[in-house]
Amino acid sequence: MYLYIEKRNQFDGVPEALLKIFGKPIFVMLFNLAGEKPLENADKTEVLQNIKEKGFYLQTPKKDDWLFSL
Repeated sequence: MYLYIEKRNQFDGVPEALLKIFGKPIFVMLFNLAGEKPLENADKTEVLQNIKEKGFYLQTPKKDDWLFSL
């Protein structure tokens, strides 16, 4: 799972219930959502809209993700 937030290490907009399920978030990468490069498994417009409205965007694996076969 990936948890997108607006600013590095600012998880105060993420609901406590989600953080309990998600676990302690760890910063992994920083990238420009306004850039030209598309995201692999998410729509940038939807990600940006959710961050603006909710303070975060949670990307979950696809059902056909290889991890589900383990």
